Amino acid sequence: MSRSQEPAENDSAKPARPRKAREPQPRPRVLDSLEGSAGQPEPPPPAPPAESAELTAAHYTHPVRRLARRVAQTVFFRGMVNRTITRTNLVDPAAYGVKGTCVVVANHSSHLDAPLVMSGVPHYISRDLATGVAADYFFTAWHKKFFTQLVFNAFPVDRRGEGANRGLSKKLLAAGVPLLIFPEGTRSKTGKMAPFQIGAASLALSTQVPVVPVALIGAHEAMPRGANWPRRGRPPVVVAVGAPLRARSNENAIGFNERIEAAVRALYAANRHHIRD
Repeated sequence: MSRSQEPAENDSAKPARPRKAREPQPRPRVLDSLEGSAGQPEPPPPAPPAESAELTAAHYTHPVRRLARRVAQTVFFRGMVNRTITRTNLVDPAAYGVKGTCVVVANHSSHLDAPLVMSGVPHYISRDLATGVAADYFFTAWHKKFFTQLVFNAFPVDRRGEGANRGLSKKLLAAGVPLLIFPEGTRSKTGKMAPFQIGAASLALSTQVPVVPVALIGAHEAMPRGANWPRRGRPPVVVAVGAPLRARSNENAIGFNERIEAAVRALYAANRHHIRD
């Protein structure tokens, strides 16, 4: 007689062990000010691709591109960005008085910055607002170029300052296209604001257009440099749009640049209290 075998245990019949709930990560405290070091300086960027210098102002004002951009921004800004953060938008009434072209500037520490500014300034400015992006990064691959031009109406900036794309920004302003420029030149590693490079001030001074300062508060903590997605829990972000600045009579680019930088720092300090942490 063969030995009877005991039935094997059915693993599926075992009660499942309760999973340990994932503890939410503590939200980092938002910086109280923009004062301090923005991190180690970046190495010199590579040369931008030659084709990035072939764009004209007509590319940025074409009615079909404007319609496509409006649809893409609605999907990306409202459908994605605004669902991952809790935003507060504050606009100085004087900013609504900007009816011509202008240069918009902001502190820069996150990939959230451009969509926050473009969806935070008054509609008359945002409709054709073109964002200055690093030509050596965003214009090197077709998919990056396509996305940034579609959503951000991006124009290439030669960070080496060697003359590629020279004159395009002035042509855009002459064609009635407002520009978004991040004068720090790159995203801050710490959330602190680096000194502004003089380019945006010089451009506004030479073309006699106003500068609209914007302070982004909490964007660095929501999605710091190196992150691929905003932190969980819809972190708070404040977009503070200030009154437009114009160059004073006999004011040079250095003095105007210092005043623009000071305005962004002051906007940050004045509106930091809107985030409670």
